Amino acid sequence: MEKSLTSSLEKNIKLFQEIFQGDSTIICRRFVSAGTLPLECCIFYCDGMVNNQIINENILRPVTLWDRNQESTLEDTLKTVLQINEAKQSQDVSSMVRDMLYGDTLFLCQGSDRALILNTKGFSMRSIAEPQSEQVLRGPREGFTEGILMNISMIRRKIRSPHLKFEFSQVGEETKTTLCICYVEGVVEPRVLERLRSRLSKVKIDGVLDSNYVQEFIRDSPRSPFKTVGGTEKPDVVAACLLEGRVAVLVDGSPVVLTMPYIFMEQFQSGEDYYVCWHFAAISRLIRLAGFLFAISVVPAYIALITYHREMLPAPLLFSISAAREGVPFPTLLEGIGLLIAFEILREAGERTPAGFGQTLSIVGGLVLGQAAVEARFISAPMVIVVAFSGITGLMLPRLKGPVIWCRLGLIFLSAWLGLYGLFVGLLWLLLHLSTLHSFGVPVLRDAAPGGRGQEDSYFRTPWQKMRRAGRFIAEETNEE
Repeated sequence: MEKSLTSSLEKNIKLFQEIFQGDSTIICRRFVSAGTLPLECCIFYCDGMVNNQIINENILRPVTLWDRNQESTLEDTLKTVLQINEAKQSQDVSSMVRDMLYGDTLFLCQGSDRALILNTKGFSMRSIAEPQSEQVLRGPREGFTEGILMNISMIRRKIRSPHLKFEFSQVGEETKTTLCICYVEGVVEPRVLERLRSRLSKVKIDGVLDSNYVQEFIRDSPRSPFKTVGGTEKPDVVAACLLEGRVAVLVDGSPVVLTMPYIFMEQFQSGEDYYVCWHFAAISRLIRLAGFLFAISVVPAYIALITYHREMLPAPLLFSISAAREGVPFPTLLEGIGLLIAFEILREAGERTPAGFGQTLSIVGGLVLGQAAVEARFISAPMVIVVAFSGITGLMLPRLKGPVIWCRLGLIFLSAWLGLYGLFVGLLWLLLHLSTLHSFGVPVLRDAAPGGRGQEDSYFRTPWQKMRRAGRFIAEETNEE
């Protein structure tokens, strides 16, 4: 917007009325101060985005009761009359419009070519609650909301240090979404921070409505199914990441905070691991690691054994599987893929169905339809068991839902083509692929490598006395962009 304010109040009012023509939520309120030299004033604000009590008690009431008997400037009005905790003068019409649409109020007066931007934000937001996707039995139960200032306050309450820094910027040509970079000065790696700033400066998009919009722009290896940027709704997790030397990105309107660098072993960690006995946390983490391997390899291994390597099975087990498959019209490959697709359909339906119908859906889909399909000889009972086990272990790792589906499907085709040799080749390719991934200069398998740093919080969670938290994720070697 190249238009500018003038010293004429009427012209300034007309300017903003033209900008917001046809928008009934923009309120224009004109009023005059008292005294022998009354001052003509006007305020603009967006209905539903402001606190009406602040406008009435801290703006309208002081000005209308002001006994103005001598000439005064806009700055004098701000210092002696208006009772607002945060205000600034501006001549930039674009900045005024942007701030007003975010809940601030514009104060205009006769004889001034400037406007006051007054903090009157009062839009309603969701209250703080425990995130449904990261529930814990022990530990903090608060979660981020859609308000960026409230989210910042929750992080600030966890880390009460002057070294905690927040940098604000805006993304989205139309939405002008507020974005905040959060880090601990002196702990964060400067090269990681500069890379993040560089990538954020290249984000070109009309609107940003969630943090995933930003994530897809700044992540490494965008074609890989594995994440290289983390995301969480827990303030305690973000605080721990910041103390480890990482950077967090908060996006206004999204409860998910991005963290980077992000390593592969984080996907097997839970916030609850650090609030329970380390012995139990170590066992739980090993179970999650085993669950990932089972989720991607159980069905391919079964298909490979039944198709190519029957001699490796004990005779009683082989006879039992053969008897169960008698009369099934589909080959093992199609049978496995069909069941996995059916399982994913049931899972998606359960997630999208209202809570009251979720249990009914699981019973009807998992028991009734499965039992009917086995009795009708459409599928074999052993395949149902294998697919169900693979699906349940996959549900243990919600952060790896996408990679598990793709890896499992690829290993299934390799196993159907080359048997166990195909399965081992696929697992080797998966390991090589992970070894090539980096997150802002940090290898994603950094803590998974034997003898590497960070082993005290990798496959196991050791006691706090042996853990080196601060700076553990600092990038020692960064790759060129």
